[in-house]
Amino acid sequence: MDQRDLMRGALKASGVVKKGAQLKFGAIAMVVFFVGLLLLGMFFPAGQASAADCEDTGPGTADASAVSETDGSGNQATGTLHEQQVEYAKVIDNAAKKAKLPGRATLIGLMTAMQESTMQNLGHGHLDSVGLFQQRPSMNWGTKQQIMTPSYSAESFFLGRGTNDGLVDIEGWAKLPLGTAAQKVQKSAHPELYAGHETAMRKLAKDAGINLERGGSATGSADSAAAGDDSEPVTSENNGCGVAKPGAGGTGGSAGGKFTDGKQTWKLNNPRSVDEAIAWAKKNSGSGSSKEWYQRCLAFTAIVYGWNFSGVNYAIDHYSVVPKSMQHAGDRHPPAGALMYWDTGHRAGHIAVYLGDGKVASNDIMRPGYIDVVDAELFETKWGAKYIGWTPPVFPKAG
Repeated sequence: MDQRDLMRGALKASGVVKKGAQLKFGAIAMVVFFVGLLLLGMFFPAGQASAADCEDTGPGTADASAVSETDGSGNQATGTLHEQQVEYAKVIDNAAKKAKLPGRATLIGLMTAMQESTMQNLGHGHLDSVGLFQQRPSMNWGTKQQIMTPSYSAESFFLGRGTNDGLVDIEGWAKLPLGTAAQKVQKSAHPELYAGHETAMRKLAKDAGINLERGGSATGSADSAAAGDDSEPVTSENNGCGVAKPGAGGTGGSAGGKFTDGKQTWKLNNPRSVDEAIAWAKKNSGSGSSKEWYQRCLAFTAIVYGWNFSGVNYAIDHYSVVPKSMQHAGDRHPPAGALMYWDTGHRAGHIAVYLGDGKVASNDIMRPGYIDVVDAELFETKWGAKYIGWTPPVFPKAG
């Protein structure tokens, strides 16, 4: 059926088709109409409404969106099976290096993932097991979505998650046979199967450019890292903090914990606990920041606490979304982990995560698009913003 047949059918359906000049006139009109629609689609394409479409040019706006980790490891690998395995091997190695673990830990992680999932990010498995390491949401390893994020599941394998031990929790793991160390974490019904993957995983590591002879700490702490001075940006490289076991995520999960200002206490349901969120914010600030946060302060705060999106379009509106009993208007003594708000004179306003000691992690304040740790008062002195108050880190509409 060609375009003329389609046109004639449309005209008949509308009762317009007649003889002679009426047919010609109707056809021409319809052609003009359809051409007009095509031009509208070309020059005014439909798009998803977001705060980025707004005319707000003030500091820090835009809703949070489903942003993967900066290393892209939240996505499924593509290519041939071997190419996918190489990409997942790199994710596992990055998690080990981030935790300051030696190359031997990477090798154990590779052997484990190969046995559990053939180094594939599976959405199925025994009972509710999913992901590279076949971890189970019902066993407090996190939500299915989180476990299906390779960087998350790899971190869980090395550091543990919730009540589950990771590799660093296994006493003397670095001196155990490789397969035995893997079994101590996985508690498999077939412990003898991990060791058989050593040769293949050494070859895969070579293909991925992974140094399995890399040194590191068996405890996963930055033992040899020197703390930076106050003049340097606070990052994961100079804050002198050890690596804590992450919590499991998801609404109602154990990670949220409780939040108190000394007078009131609130139960949180964020995927990350307050301590984890503060650590994440520090790690992704200063020299650890990527240039993706321009006018995205609300997005940053939601992602700091482990959410994919905030569910609110403007930072200043989030203050109103939080229950009134949690709003602390004008109070300048928030607990660490609280959300602080400012009226910038623009529609969006501004929000930042309070880290304690008068410091916040914020986008745009020092460098457009980047996150930096700064004094909380800087928004008033530099931007002329008006301080509104603080709330506990709750995200009623997040997901």
